[in-house]
Amino acid sequence: MNSLKLRAQVEMIAATAVFAAAIVVLPGGMAQSNPLPKQVRQPTPAKVVAEHMAAFSACDWKRLMAQFPDNVEFFAPNGVTVRGRQAVGEMFAKVVKPPAQGGTCGLKVTTEHTFVVGDVINVQWRADAPFLAEPYRGADAYETKDGLMAAQVTTFDAAALKMKH
Repeated sequence: MNSLKLRAQVEMIAATAVFAAAIVVLPGGMAQSNPLPKQVRQPTPAKVVAEHMAAFSACDWKRLMAQFPDNVEFFAPNGVTVRGRQAVGEMFAKVVKPPAQGGTCGLKVTTEHTFVVGDVINVQWRADAPFLAEPYRGADAYETKDGLMAAQVTTFDAAALKMKH
């Protein structure tokens, strides 16, 4: 698949749901106690990102965790790094729940720009939701390897979300 077709595919998928980055600084989460699901590899980097976005949009912890290798690393603002599948699972458990419980379920993320470099898919996005007072903008870099999400870099800062009161 050439890079223009890959980019178009990723942009179309991302327009419906991206925003796995909504993770690190959300308050009030509890550790995920469910066992980690079996890993599910995807055939292309674009499909890895698409599955990640769809799983996040669906607030589906098991689908999210099926895409990470044991040695995954997640890089967030302010030097925060979450290392390992178990720790990333605990992080996502704080996110995939309703806003009233401290999560981000219900966000609609629209891709504003995508740039593909090898197996890294960079996405600049805008998040909208009925519970937000104004849109939130950010960016993620998704690095894939062997059909899994090996690493993610995000600019997302939950403290910067402006919620309706």
